[in-house]
Amino acid sequence: MAAARCWRLMARGPRRSLHAEAAVGAPDVTGADVAAAPVARYPPIVASLTAKSKAARQRRMERWQATVHAAQSADEKIRILTKMQFMKYVVYPQTFSLNADRWYQGFTKTVFLSGLPPAVDTATLRADPASTQDLATLRADPAPAPDLATLRADPAPAPDLTTLRAAACDCLLQEHFYLRRKGRLPLYQEREALASPFLDQLVASLVGLLSAHNPVLATAALDCRRPVHFYWLRGEDVILHGHRKGRVDALRYQINDKPHNQIRIAKQLPEFVPLDYSVPIEIPVPNCKPDKLPLFKRQYENTIFIGSKTADPYCYGHTQFHLLPDKLKRERLLKQNRADQIEVVFRANAIASLFAWTGAQAMYQGFWSGADVTRPFVSQGVITDGKYFSFFCYQLNTLALTAQADRENTRRNICWGTPSQPLYETIEGSDVKGFNDDVLLQLVHFLLNRPKEDQSPLLEN
Repeated sequence: MAAARCWRLMARGPRRSLHAEAAVGAPDVTGADVAAAPVARYPPIVASLTAKSKAARQRRMERWQATVHAAQSADEKIRILTKMQFMKYVVYPQTFSLNADRWYQGFTKTVFLSGLPPAVDTATLRADPASTQDLATLRADPAPAPDLATLRADPAPAPDLTTLRAAACDCLLQEHFYLRRKGRLPLYQEREALASPFLDQLVASLVGLLSAHNPVLATAALDCRRPVHFYWLRGEDVILHGHRKGRVDALRYQINDKPHNQIRIAKQLPEFVPLDYSVPIEIPVPNCKPDKLPLFKRQYENTIFIGSKTADPYCYGHTQFHLLPDKLKRERLLKQNRADQIEVVFRANAIASLFAWTGAQAMYQGFWSGADVTRPFVSQGVITDGKYFSFFCYQLNTLALTAQADRENTRRNICWGTPSQPLYETIEGSDVKGFNDDVLLQLVHFLLNRPKEDQSPLLEN
């Protein structure tokens, strides 16, 4: 038989509250004890390096930028900046695309101004009678070129215009009259086969004649068909295909240029305008992708090169000479009813080529999009098809072209240019008719330009 269960009731006496007991039992803590207690330190919570979030992308970007800033030399910075190979747009300086100059202005953040800066414009010299008299001074018996120290102490007088004109005419007649070629010239290369050796001889002759009046030319490096490369980032886009689909990535560009001739010097040319010069002109911004230009994406080695290695002391540009191919000659464009694109070809070539050259020079000095330039970089360019010449000046004011660096960047690169003018009208036998002295004078004044500390009285006027 189961035992009976019974409950014994007990009277509930007065008890203390748990909170009251805790308050009474809590020990007294002084300020010294709080200061002596160790404080727990935890690492900051950061985004994953492999995630697809914006915070992760920002962390990857900051980590990569810190690596570039920590690089000790320009070679190391260029190696880091060009290490990763992705699909990039290949920009061709000499292109038949319609209105390519406006697209190239947007890619390079360049403002185009018609005319030349006063420092290199022959119209400014013509307005000064003293300068005009110096340019037109005749010297029947030029003296031999003295050494470099003598040139810096006592500059030679202005070159003889008659001698320069005769040298240019001799270069023209050498290819069109004196030289007897056997057989027919290659198809679509008739003008290029004549203009290429003419431009080589013209540049070499003028540099040799003007070396006595510009000591910089006497020690400069003259390159012939030396490649120039530049790689940069500009803008952003969403990746549509592949394992990185949906991510926001930068648009990459590459210029592989090959100027016909270029002159490199050891000191930088003087700036045309101040670094923060404001131009009241808007840069054309295309409302569609570069594929519509058309530009095509390719993936190969990213290259930044000015025509020589970083250890070369002649690391600054003076003047580039570009020869247009026969497929872009004036008669061909007129036949295709594209007369409005004649000057576009000249401008697009100048903007792309001079931007690549000056940009590579700035990166050789350690500047890049995360560390913008602190001084302008200046170069000059001459674009020709063998008969018509167009002159351009380019000043690089900024390399901060990425989407992050360009948000608060008010600087703009500036390109000055002139319409194309013929050097001569026609060649009949051994006579060059209609020779244009203005084109020759502008070419001479380009070559007489020199660094600021070596300025001659002729250029200062």
